[in-house]
Amino acid sequence: MLPSAGSVSRFLVVSVKIVLPSPLQTKRSLNVYCSVRHSHFNNSCTKSVGCGEDNTDINYASLLQSCISKRAVDPGKQIHARLLHIGSAFNPVLGTKLVNLYSTCNCLCDAHKLFDKIPNQSVFLWNVLIRGYAWNGPQEVAVSLYYEMLKCGLKPDNFTFPFVLKACSTLSALQEGREIHEHVVRSGWESDVFVGAALIDMYAKCGCVNSSREVFDKITERDVVLWNSMIATYSQNGHPSEAIALFLDMNSLGFQPTEATLVTVISAAANLTNLPQGREIHGFSWRRKLDPFGKVKTALVDLYAKCGSLAAARRLFENLDEKRVVSWNAMIAGYAMHGHAAEALALFEEMKWDGFLPDHITFVGVLSACSHGGLIDKGWEYFKLMTRDYSIEPKVQHYTCMVDLLGHSGKLDEAYNLITGMCIPPDSGVWGALLNSCKLHKNVELAEIALQRLIVLEPDDAGNYVLLSNIYAQSGKWDKVAKVRKEMTGRGLKKSIACSWIEVKNKVHGFLVGDLSHPQSNDIYAEMERLGGLLKEAGYVPNTEPVFHDVEDDEKMNMVNSHSERLAIAFGLISTPPGTRLAVTKNLRVCDDCHVAIKFISKIVGREIVVRDVNRYHHFRNGECSCGDYW
Repeated sequence: MLPSAGSVSRFLVVSVKIVLPSPLQTKRSLNVYCSVRHSHFNNSCTKSVGCGEDNTDINYASLLQSCISKRAVDPGKQIHARLLHIGSAFNPVLGTKLVNLYSTCNCLCDAHKLFDKIPNQSVFLWNVLIRGYAWNGPQEVAVSLYYEMLKCGLKPDNFTFPFVLKACSTLSALQEGREIHEHVVRSGWESDVFVGAALIDMYAKCGCVNSSREVFDKITERDVVLWNSMIATYSQNGHPSEAIALFLDMNSLGFQPTEATLVTVISAAANLTNLPQGREIHGFSWRRKLDPFGKVKTALVDLYAKCGSLAAARRLFENLDEKRVVSWNAMIAGYAMHGHAAEALALFEEMKWDGFLPDHITFVGVLSACSHGGLIDKGWEYFKLMTRDYSIEPKVQHYTCMVDLLGHSGKLDEAYNLITGMCIPPDSGVWGALLNSCKLHKNVELAEIALQRLIVLEPDDAGNYVLLSNIYAQSGKWDKVAKVRKEMTGRGLKKSIACSWIEVKNKVHGFLVGDLSHPQSNDIYAEMERLGGLLKEAGYVPNTEPVFHDVEDDEKMNMVNSHSERLAIAFGLISTPPGTRLAVTKNLRVCDDCHVAIKFISKIVGREIVVRDVNRYHHFRNGECSCGDYW
């Protein structure tokens, strides 16, 4: 039985001790922005919503505020029952507290029912409910509530806008987001850093990076949250170089980077596979005493793994004070992307032995390792284990790995049957994996089926047409090659140009096929000619099959020999001391002939050559490749 109104304070002490869940049970993973904003919002609740002179109301309000801060919904419901009994449940002040409690604890049905019964609703009350739906969904309701609020004649404030913009971000609702941006401008909140950060995030989630930057540039008084939002926008939308440049600007202007800043910028360096710059950022984090943070260390594990320094990544991983699932995932994925399937699977078994529960990302890494290693039986074993033992339903990434594994192993019919039996719609990644496998095994019939699906999903992706064109060329079907290219022309599509990059002395050098634009072009081609003679002596015979043009063999040989990755390697050889490891990145798949040639080159010059193509990493050393010629 609940106590009388006069003994509310004593009830508070007892209920907190007995009913409240432990801190571990109530802990939530919130990013820095949401944590700061949420705390600020609830603090403003206490200040802006007064309770008059009634001591009973003050006591109940204090009690409810304690429940909100502890996310203690059960004692809150008991208080709600008491307030209904004494007729105070729809008091605007206490009712707002209850709505806030239910919203914070994700009991949105209860929150909304009570919200509808409270008269004279304040902007704060609307904000509470909008926030609940924005965070917990369905986000469409948050957007609808915002427009309903406007119809009621209430003016949104600098709390309303971040909440509803977060809902738009989750929904990738660009049209609504732009309209709300106009409301922000008209209401004068555009210079508010929290509103600005929400706008930046909304445009970022909708892929409008330039719009995010425009918002950022208009805010003159910035804080770290705003800088972090813009850096994350660049990093998460495929602009890692811009993310790092902005980080350097932030640092030069005297802003103190946070853990979130370092995690984002380290991720950007990892995506660039820029090991020297990654090491500089690592040193920066050490000097600023930010490297002890677990998230920073995990980001560094990912950085070194993606840059090919697996030994350094493993040392950092083993030295983590507290390993989390995301830490295991980073190391497993690192081994997988470099073709070290045995190490990836051994680490997965160690992860289970240590009592960590794998998540769906873990299994993406595990299945990717099986795919890169050609381990069909193991792949099926883990694919079934995922659902049977961990109740993780396969997502498109898991199917993509399995289709790639089966397809590369020549089991194209089995791969196609897996796709047609999927319980979720296959995406372009799944069909793309099948199309790539069709090219590898010259299966024209299935390739045509895959392309038809891809045209629906990605009508403007020229790469899919190019792949089918190449498959036709492999089979000598030049009439169909011409037909595909004519269709590409009709659609205004152009083939992606192959490009390779190599960094020498902190400067990135890019090369196209047959490139003559580099200042050291003469020296590069002289080195190519020298290597050509040594390759011939070593037994290398050019394979012109990768050239899908109906031209003479001599011209095909010249085209193969001047591929972008070979030019990058030749430049690296003449620009670095003997024995220096070379790291090349290519935007497309390494062709079969270049793969063979680079194996020969690695043995002839006695160097390790690492090539990261669109599919995976290749470590060429002493005439062999880490992929085992399976990619």
